[in-house]
Amino acid sequence: MNDMKEQIKIALLAVIAGTLIIQIMSSSSGDEVADDYEGTTPGLEALADNNVAAQTVTPLSDNPVASQLTAIDKPAGPLTSIKFDEDAFDFGSIKQNTSDNKHTFTFTNTGDKPLIISNAKGSCGCTVPVWPKEPIPPGGTGQIDVEYKPGKQKGTQRKTITITANTEPADTRISISAVVEEISE
Repeated sequence: MNDMKEQIKIALLAVIAGTLIIQIMSSSSGDEVADDYEGTTPGLEALADNNVAAQTVTPLSDNPVASQLTAIDKPAGPLTSIKFDEDAFDFGSIKQNTSDNKHTFTFTNTGDKPLIISNAKGSCGCTVPVWPKEPIPPGGTGQIDVEYKPGKQKGTQRKTITITANTEPADTRISISAVVEEISE
């Protein structure tokens, strides 16, 4: 009976290790990990007390540390609405390690209250947005400049930019894409 429990523990650890290796390899090859992933984190209680049956799964949204790290304050004030002229842009074919991949997304405040953008965040560090810090009046327009630096990423890439503002819903997503060509060193 104890041999069987040990074999189950080893098999579970192998599955966990394999999953982690696949995630690490996917991330390092440039594959995007969705920024709005609503997954779960396996609890480590089972490893600590050697009881596989007691293992729990904790949703990321219930983790206070993860919540603090990813929480963005929603702007105060009345709600309004935003409309982008385009919600996606394709750079086409670009080379690795280039930094001249820039695009401007234009938007309009389609509501009747000032639009306040509190944050704009790329799904990875390679995608850097710059947004207006001042309120956009009703009917007014603004721009979000996005720069994409693929580094060593290769192949088809799609990155999202999440804009947090006093809108409902608070988050609006736009995206960029490219086919990154590998350069020989």
